[in-house]
Amino acid sequence: MDNEVLFPGSTIGIIGDSPNGIMLAEAAKKMGFQVAAFGANEANPIMQEADLRIIGTQDDKGKLQDFAERCDIVTYESESVPAEIIAFLERFTRVPQGKETLENAQDRLLERAFLEQININIAPYATIVGLDDVYQSIGSIGYPCVLKPIQKGYGRRRQQVIKKQSDISKCADLVDLGTFILEAWIPYEKELSVVIAKEANGDLNMFPIVENIYHNHQLQQSVVKSDVSPEIKAEIQRLASDISSKLNYVGILEIAFFLTKSGTLYVKRIVPALHKAGYVFDKATNVSMFEQHIRAIAHMPLPQVKFLQPTAVVTLCAEDMDELRTQWILKENWYYRFYRYPKTARIREAGYLVALADTVEAAIQQIDATGIWSEDSEKDKIVPEGTVTDDSEKID
Repeated sequence: MDNEVLFPGSTIGIIGDSPNGIMLAEAAKKMGFQVAAFGANEANPIMQEADLRIIGTQDDKGKLQDFAERCDIVTYESESVPAEIIAFLERFTRVPQGKETLENAQDRLLERAFLEQININIAPYATIVGLDDVYQSIGSIGYPCVLKPIQKGYGRRRQQVIKKQSDISKCADLVDLGTFILEAWIPYEKELSVVIAKEANGDLNMFPIVENIYHNHQLQQSVVKSDVSPEIKAEIQRLASDISSKLNYVGILEIAFFLTKSGTLYVKRIVPALHKAGYVFDKATNVSMFEQHIRAIAHMPLPQVKFLQPTAVVTLCAEDMDELRTQWILKENWYYRFYRYPKTARIREAGYLVALADTVEAAIQQIDATGIWSEDSEKDKIVPEGTVTDDSEKID
């Protein structure tokens, strides 16, 4: 039954390879659940945290079926798990999040069609199947704009910013790879996120609004509480509620917005899974994003989220470690989380730190004063070839 409550001893399966799975497995085990994990790499720390490990590739239907049949429910920990894999798993076990919202979120055209259908403000866009479409659409879209593949997950490798007509020719090789969208570049002042826990009965439990700060197109910091007016806060919560209520989904999701100087809001993305913007709630609130997700998919009652203290989260990369040693012995208000991936995995992000302060400004000033994560740092500009990085980019 879809409304069946899980009790301690039940098995929750986790599929996906992002660091979210590590914290999700820890939260589930603390609550008394058995954890099964499916993945291709036995050395992945998600596997090390699990009670049961199923090693296999995502096209190994036999291993996937074995995994599903050993679990009371399965959850995907990031939006990068292919929707067709979730559809297959649903034949053998319950997946409370479902595949529908994931399928839409992985396809930029489906995502935008959904938002347009419910009258949500998004950036102007056009569908592109050839270079002529770019030339024909640029008049209505305007400069600057961004060419993006309809399928997410490629990062910036298949995106092209178009600032002037001569840039259009740079798109020639890209458009041969498939269908794209051409989207207006929104001149925004802030990116704001809402992390929401949606229960099976449709009830919504929102975390405080988060402001996301980027360095070199990668999500570097998330802070709460964000400095927005009560009117903007209310509108974000209204829009997030409208969107979430129309999704066939159970668990944690994230909705990100662009806020312009004039106060206009545009929806940037919907992530029907755990998102790194929610790491800030490890300390900022009375319940973490990970525990709230487990409660929602296990059909447990959800505690009302309560804000505790201004907090900032900073992504830690492997190249930060030497410079971090000084802060390690100085900062009593900094808390650390390391993922413990093996060096052979070539994961650039080593973990994150959570900084607490009396105000968000004080936390950010303390972080900036170290100089470790400055925008012009040379190490921020160098990503070794073959390194896996997060897909939470400024141009989504």
